Amino acid sequence: MKLRTISALTLAASTMLAASSAMAWESEDGQHSTSATVGLFSDYLFRGISFTDEDPAIQGSFDYAHASGLYAGVWASNLSTADDSSIEIDGYVGYGNVFGDSGVGYDVSVVRYFYPGSSDSDTDYNEYFASLSYSYFTAMVGYTPEWGGDDDIDEIYYNLSFDYELPYGIALNAAVGYTDSDRNDGDSSLSDSYVDYTIGLSKPFVGFDWSIAYVGTDSDGDDFAGSDSAADDRFLVSVSKSF
Repeated sequence: MKLRTISALTLAASTMLAASSAMAWESEDGQHSTSATVGLFSDYLFRGISFTDEDPAIQGSFDYAHASGLYAGVWASNLSTADDSSIEIDGYVGYGNVFGDSGVGYDVSVVRYFYPGSSDSDTDYNEYFASLSYSYFTAMVGYTPEWGGDDDIDEIYYNLSFDYELPYGIALNAAVGYTDSDRNDGDSSLSDSYVDYTIGLSKPFVGFDWSIAYVGTDSDGDDFAGSDSAADDRFLVSVSKSF
């Protein structure tokens, strides 16, 4: 999933090796802009859990933004899960701005997750996000009342991140998230909540952006995912380029 407001939180936790390109356009009055990205990733990690069985993923997006703070876009990735769907497509729309001169930023958005080809035609669902940011910190919450298209499954996600510019153009990012879900209520052997975390460094060099991060979950991560390795801790490295 790609969201403008939380992309900084999940970038290090989403890639091991990425090669990406982007193109951007802006209207003459500066009111409208678009951008597109495409990347090759060693894994598709979502909140610390692999959605490609630890295999590579090709991901891309197209975004529109207005100077007022309104934005919309679409994002896609290949999948390798227990379901028959081999692709995820996310459409999103949101609004972000700052409270006057306070320096406090806010953002609200909704994401629609589509899974074409799924054996269950009702797996598509919406998730709603809100975030506040100040100085080096961003706090975000996401909520869906219909995880996996099931109206009986609520899921809420909390994330707190810290971004800081170190000397020599090196950026430090650290984040911790907490998932609380009803999706495993029917199986007492699986956990209904877990913590994910990431800490990483990034730096532009020779025209590319490079990053390395350590990403993982607590001991409940594997139990939540129902897998012995999908939520394992790992070092992730990425390289990307923008045009």
